[in-house]
Amino acid sequence: MTKGTVSGVIANMVTIHVDGPVSQGEICYIETGGDRLMSEVIKVVGSDVYVQVFESTRGLKVGSPADFTGHMLEIQLGPGMLSKNYDGLQNDLDKMEGVFLKRGQYTEPLDTEREWDFTPIAKVGDEVQGSDWLGEVIENSQKLKIMAPFQMDGKAKVKSIQPAGKYKCHDVMAVLEKEDGTEVKVDMVQHWPVKFAMTNYKEKPRPFKLLETGVRTIDTFNPIVEGGTGFIPGPFGTGKTVLQHAISKQAEADIVIIAACGERANEVVEIFTEFPELIDPHTGHKLMERTIIIANTSNMPVAAREASVYTAMTMAEYYRSMGLRVLLMADSTSRWAQALREMSNRMEELPGPDAFPMDLGALISNFYGRAGYVYLNNGEVGSITFIGTVSPAGGNLKEPVTENTKKVARCFYGLEQDRADKKRYPAVNPIDSYSKYLEYPEFEEYISKKINDKWIPKVLKLKTRMQRGKEIAEQINILGDDGVPVDYHVVFWKSEIIDFVILQQDAFDDVDAVTSLERQEEILNLVTEICEKDYTFGDFLEVVDYFKKMINLCKQMNYSVYKSDQYNDFVAKIKEMLASK
Repeated sequence: MTKGTVSGVIANMVTIHVDGPVSQGEICYIETGGDRLMSEVIKVVGSDVYVQVFESTRGLKVGSPADFTGHMLEIQLGPGMLSKNYDGLQNDLDKMEGVFLKRGQYTEPLDTEREWDFTPIAKVGDEVQGSDWLGEVIENSQKLKIMAPFQMDGKAKVKSIQPAGKYKCHDVMAVLEKEDGTEVKVDMVQHWPVKFAMTNYKEKPRPFKLLETGVRTIDTFNPIVEGGTGFIPGPFGTGKTVLQHAISKQAEADIVIIAACGERANEVVEIFTEFPELIDPHTGHKLMERTIIIANTSNMPVAAREASVYTAMTMAEYYRSMGLRVLLMADSTSRWAQALREMSNRMEELPGPDAFPMDLGALISNFYGRAGYVYLNNGEVGSITFIGTVSPAGGNLKEPVTENTKKVARCFYGLEQDRADKKRYPAVNPIDSYSKYLEYPEFEEYISKKINDKWIPKVLKLKTRMQRGKEIAEQINILGDDGVPVDYHVVFWKSEIIDFVILQQDAFDDVDAVTSLERQEEILNLVTEICEKDYTFGDFLEVVDYFKKMINLCKQMNYSVYKSDQYNDFVAKIKEMLASK
């Protein structure tokens, strides 16, 4: 084992003189004042290595000893992670004492004493390879697979496997015999380096299956698919966190992972307090039963902030290997990029735009590329849908993190301050936002079978009407109501109907918070029929007037537009008007 001695300290970056070989990304521990500080090698120059310490280096002295472990930053993967709150190094925050983490204190991420009901899947004599399913256990009503070691090369035969019963996570569940005769003992726990993507699948096709979120501005206007990628940029106060909560709670996913990367401490506390109270609409139980939270606040060292998103993604890949649908939400990737910038600056690397690393685009691309829809070796499918938020300074969507994320993410949900000020929530800009999945022939074929082949053309027409309505609104603001033709007012009010009926949604209303795909289709057809009707201005004012009265009435009564008792009357009245014109 390689050892070293501290020769320099610059904040959390420490220089160590070593007496042997050291690899890039290797983990080492530095002794100081009775504490062992965990660190990661980020640069090797001859016999001097630069390490980034995951904790405070206050009091660290030149001459302190360091031990190198020979492996990269790894996490333990196994049953017992659901409902847990971890930090970026997979320390169980619920086991920590007090509010602040103590330096040098690490906890066991899994409960090694808990017994799990194991059911074998494989049989003696079966031929398996890395990540193949050997058995399963149940955690919070979720069936989790016990798999062959991910790092195992080649194929092996099942020599023995435990019968159904209760076992602890480190008990030997199966013995595999490789082709060269060596035996591999398998327990319930996997280890995997977080910086490396798992490629334990047979095929990774282009995703095509709609991920239903219940949010109309997403499902109808800018859909995201299972295994897809998207990001939500927006200034402070525009509703990024509320939109993430809505998607997390309502999306058709088996596992939800929240990565709070570098957020302010008060926002992380909100996640810890609010998420356990959210009710899962799919099961009626607490949403936390199928959720994992990875949290690193902005006052933590940069290395820990950088590690948190990789830890979350590795957990997501682990559950994807079980054939589960995973939704990964990162809040926010801007803080992760800022951590990368700090590390790059301390290493005196050539800076890119706004002092971010020159390879920022490649780092973001590689990370987003780990999401996806895959076919496993046994023919089952799994997916990771990744949605990150971006917090651009001053709401500037031209800054490097937003621009580089735009290049790789397929969905863009730009939150707008003006819509938030007008209380038009979710404040997703309908003009600037987009979903590139609408262009995919695979997605078009899927939607045609699931709904109908007219869905996408209708959506594209409504998008065009919204664009036209925005242009006319700007003309009315400049020229006044009397300065534009009457027909322009009709076009404008049609775009307002699209906005009020489809795009705006109350995330805190029991009915309006979630809109099923069937109801979205009904709403889309109704609004399309209204917009395509050739009205005289007087006729159209009657329809608009009824819409406005209905919406105002619902707001006064604290009801949604889509409350079941009034919604049917509302739809019947509109259809009656349409038939009479």
